[in-house]
This record gives sequence, C-alpha cells and structure tokens, in this order.
Amino acid sequence: MRAFVAYLHGSELVARFQRSCGLFPRVDGNSLGCAGERDNAVGRRRGEVERSCSSQHGGCREEEASNSEYEVRNRPLHFLFLVSAALGSEVFYISFLPCIHWNLDPFLCRRLVNMWAVVMYVGQVLKDVLKLPRPLAPPVVKLEKRVDAEYGLPSTHAMAATALSFTLLLSAQERVQFQLEMGVFLAVLLSALVCLSRLYTGMHSALDVICGAAIAGVITISSYPLWQTLDQLQLHSPISPAVALLLPIFLCYRYPELGHYSTTRGDTTVILGAASGCWVGYWLNEQFGLTFEPSGPLPMPMSPVTINAFVLGVGRFMVGLSVLLCTRQTARWTSFAILCCFYGELQHDAKLKRRKEVEVPYYFSTYLTIGLMNTVLVNRLFVILGLL
Repeated sequence: MRAFVAYLHGSELVARFQRSCGLFPRVDGNSLGCAGERDNAVGRRRGEVERSCSSQHGGCREEEASNSEYEVRNRPLHFLFLVSAALGSEVFYISFLPCIHWNLDPFLCRRLVNMWAVVMYVGQVLKDVLKLPRPLAPPVVKLEKRVDAEYGLPSTHAMAATALSFTLLLSAQERVQFQLEMGVFLAVLLSALVCLSRLYTGMHSALDVICGAAIAGVITISSYPLWQTLDQLQLHSPISPAVALLLPIFLCYRYPELGHYSTTRGDTTVILGAASGCWVGYWLNEQFGLTFEPSGPLPMPMSPVTINAFVLGVGRFMVGLSVLLCTRQTARWTSFAILCCFYGELQHDAKLKRRKEVEVPYYFSTYLTIGLMNTVLVNRLFVILGLL
C-alpha cells in the first residue's frame, strides 16, 4: 500500500501524463542550469529552493516562463488544460461568483461562496500542515511559477472545482427546473478537467489531486444536510454579522506559521475576506427586504436566453466587474496607507506586505469591501442604470 501511495505521489507519473498529452521538456543551457539546482536542492524547504534557483542562475525562473523549457506537440489539449486550470483559480472564482449573483440568483452565489471559503481554508491549512512537496522538475515540466513554493497535498484547485460544481448542482435543484443527468455530467466533466489540468501543468501529483477531490466530496456530502439551517442563521440571526467578521479574522490570524514566506496565508485571507463581506452583505439585504432573488414558485422553469437578456447580462457583468476593480484598487491603496501610518513604515518597502500584522488586515479589509460592494451596492446600481 505504501508503495502504491508513493507511486501516486511520484513525479514520474506526472511526467508520463504530460508526455502522453504532448508536453515535452526542451533541453538547453538555461533549463539544465535550473534543473541541476533543483536536483541538488531536494530535501530542503520549498522556499529555499525558490531563492537558491533565482539567485544562482540570474533569475532562471523568468527564463523558464518564456516557454524555453518545454515543447507543445498537441495544441488543442494544451489550450484545453490551460483553460481548465484557469477555471480552478481564485481569479476566476472572484469573477465568476459575482456573475452568478448578478445574472442568475443571489441564493446560488451565497451557497457557492460559503462552500468556496470552507474548502479553500481546509485545503490551504492541510497543505501547510502536511508539507508534502510538489512534483520535481525535471522530470516534470512546470507551466506555473507563482505557487511553486507552496506545498502540494491536497490540490485546492481540485477541491474547489469538485465542491463548487456539486454545490451548484445540488443548490440549483431547489431553484431551477433542469435535467438532472445533464447537470451531473457537467459537474463531473468540469471537476475532471480541472483535476487533470493540475497534472498537465505539473503543479500536483496524482495523489494531490485524488485527495483534494475526495476531501471536497466528503465536505460537500457531510455539510449538505446543514445548508438550509445555515441559510436561516446567516440571513436572520442577529449575531450573524459579528460571526461573519470575527470568525474569518480569527481563522486568518491562526493560520499555520511556516519557516519561510508563502503566498498561502495571503490567498486564504483574500478568500475569507470576500466571503465575510458577502455574508454581511446578504444579511443586510435581508434586513432591508431587497434580496434581488427570483420571485414566484420554486423551482422555476429555465427561461430562454433572448438577445435582450444576453445584452443585459453582458452589461451587468461589465459594469459590475468595473465597479469591483475600482473598489479593489481604492480599498488596496487606502488600507495599505492606513497600515503604513499605523506601524510607521514606508509604503515602498517590498517586504512589508509579507508581515502577518500587515498582510492579514490588508487583504481582509480589501476583499471584505469587495464582498460588500458585490452583494449590497452593485445590484442597486443596476436598477438605477436600467440593467435590472
């Protein structure tokens, strides 16, 4: 059994999958230099590998990013897996989830945001507690560089894709009439594509992906009976806003400490901040009596997509995304300036945002504001503009 687990976690299995999909390493001086450094660095912390490779080879990571270290022999599969990998990223969810709120049903968005926050926090914490490394390059070709210093197991891409696909499937049954078989097929297809994309990009082993999908499945199945109760508490309890703020902040500050800097705490704080803002926003909407949810008997039949509905949907997405981007920039600048004044630090200090006392409030306040803006104000702006 131990040998089988080691086989699933091995880099050779990932490399064989990449070769079978038409992704091959291209041998040259730069890639050999970086590869040699990685081989010599096996056993050290992931952060040390990052710093050593970058300093001794004049920024070989930037050289690798220019496609000089790999050759693509199957363009359709390459494009498919890159798109699938993007579908599991935080940037996609921060864009996709508001679109669900604006164009489909805030009820569905609320369920998805709740599950997203839970599975991502569990996954990120498990990564930094278990500290299992990502596949080695070589033999693996790595197409992503930003999160290479993070640990591997479980794959949070696999967790998020699996949990959110089936959360949407289960929740949509309460709101919309659709063919269940088609919904199951699409949920399985999306989850599988995102999971396989993590192997193709060289960021996770097969064990990372399998464990991520399994953990997400357990969380989704075990929490499903509690969703309606959580809806009631989230929307109607007088202590709901306090819980929405204090619990995520507590979890961010109690995030496991590492011996080196990693982006995981900041990424987790972004997600919890956005979820906290949405939670408070949905509670406020319920108190104001304006939830923007569909009215009438549920589940409703799916309405046909007309040209007018499509144009309005695109308009809502473009206006809403523009508002959120402006909010993000304003909140980032304001929160960072306040923190610099509070701690008496200079704003151009590149390492300042890596300190926990700055990183957590900086990201949390920024994305808390975005969550509030998304749930409370953007739909009201749509009404004023005639888009809703």
